[in-house]
Amino acid sequence: MDKEARIISHFAHALNGDDGALLGDFVYSKDLFIENVHFKREWLSMEQIGAKAVLVNLSDAIAMNATPLYALLGLALPKELENDEINALCAGILGTCAKHGVSIIGGDTTSADKITISLTIISKANKKTLFRKNTKNGDFIAFTGSLGSSLKGLKSLQNGGKIARNSRFIKPSLRIEFMKKSAKNLKSAMDISDGLANDLPKFLGKKGAKISAKLSKEQWLSGEEYELLVAFSSKNKARVLAYAKQTRTKLTIIGQVKNGYLKIPKYRAFKHF
Repeated sequence: MDKEARIISHFAHALNGDDGALLGDFVYSKDLFIENVHFKREWLSMEQIGAKAVLVNLSDAIAMNATPLYALLGLALPKELENDEINALCAGILGTCAKHGVSIIGGDTTSADKITISLTIISKANKKTLFRKNTKNGDFIAFTGSLGSSLKGLKSLQNGGKIARNSRFIKPSLRIEFMKKSAKNLKSAMDISDGLANDLPKFLGKKGAKISAKLSKEQWLSGEEYELLVAFSSKNKARVLAYAKQTRTKLTIIGQVKNGYLKIPKYRAFKHF
């Protein structure tokens, strides 16, 4: 058991185990975004840091087919930050929240050695909430978009290079329209944050999968992609592919749920530092 799994085991609860927790008509989710763990200040502008902190949090709600409405913000900042830096950080947070219809309704601030942003997202559950556990033998497994570019951007930054402002590492794409249209035909979903090699076993739980797609090491390992990992039955395959086409969302089928199988390359889990 790794440290993350060990920590989570201390807080076992029937509502744990998905991108968020469904309570009544609402979905609650939280992610942390921490300097020198998820980003370095020299890599992203303050506004980009604030914007990405929001996007990675919204991704959990989207994966469960919920509509984000409100957020609670925890913000810990170093004392040496100038006012214009704080203003830019807050502009990135507020601007991205506004773009996605989210209002910040409370939170807390304190000082710290490194920038730490914690967001609790409160979302309205739609007609069908998607979890990770509803797959059955024979269901198809697929991911949206492409995988690998976030890791490519990270490596470039670690080697002293620069990346484009629209790089996946700076600005993840949220597949909102695809989810809205296809949710009724999906069995399960989650977002890919720790790399496909790490997230696929979480997605499958005790079930296995027969992987037919040939994926590169970068595709298996690249974390912070925030693409959707989805499952759907064979009878809904044509509909899901049609919705992907309608929303101009690339969808790659990687295999099928099959008990007794799970042949994932033994790569180390995605870590920044």
